[in-house]
Amino acid sequence: MSNLNGWGLTARLISKHFGVLGDKVSEAIANFDPETATEADRDRLADTLRETAQKLAAARSSFDKEHADVVKLRELIATDEKASETLAERLAAGKISEATVSLFCDELESNKARLPLEVQEEADAQEYMSELQKIVDALSKQLADFDAAAKKAMQALASANAQKDLQALRAERQEQLSSLSGLKGNSTALNALTRRAQTVSNEAAGLKIVADIAQKPLDQAAEIDAIRKSVSQPDTAGESTLERLKRLSGKSAAAA
Repeated sequence: MSNLNGWGLTARLISKHFGVLGDKVSEAIANFDPETATEADRDRLADTLRETAQKLAAARSSFDKEHADVVKLRELIATDEKASETLAERLAAGKISEATVSLFCDELESNKARLPLEVQEEADAQEYMSELQKIVDALSKQLADFDAAAKKAMQALASANAQKDLQALRAERQEQLSSLSGLKGNSTALNALTRRAQTVSNEAAGLKIVADIAQKPLDQAAEIDAIRKSVSQPDTAGESTLERLKRLSGKSAAAA
């Protein structure tokens, strides 16, 4: 069993690298062990889906960050634009230094200049995320289709194997019936046995004839003996006790 398990593991490992081995070798392995090959194909597809889904999750996180940066930057720019009016009034009134206002203006201009770049990065992240979503959807459908097709193929294989076994059994049964038919019609042993039975039957019939011939004189002698006995012995079935006494004393004839 350990050797068989080892070969099964080797076949599965090889099957998981179909792309490296090439179609011909993959087909040969699939023909040798279709169940393991199908499982390996599905594992490879599932691995691809899992890896792509992980990339999609990372892309979503990246997009969320880029989107948050854009929203935050826009809010900051809007706030600074409102604050610029107040700063202008304070600068005119001499309540704030020009250096501070100049620094504020530099930051506002820098943020406005950076906003298109942040928006572009957000758009790129969203496009990348959308493409990965399409790939994940396609892989999910492909995996579902693969499972359905694999189930159908395995059912077809099982049905084909069952039909093969059935036809082999029918062929074996036909061969057995043919052998029995030939044995019944052409068997030397059966023919000899039939002839022997007929010979014994003929011998028995001959012995019966001889026995019947030998028995006939015996039957005739027995019949004659029975007649003699019936004649020599008087009929005493209906005599009375007195008649019996007279017969036994020998006076019956004298009295007559």
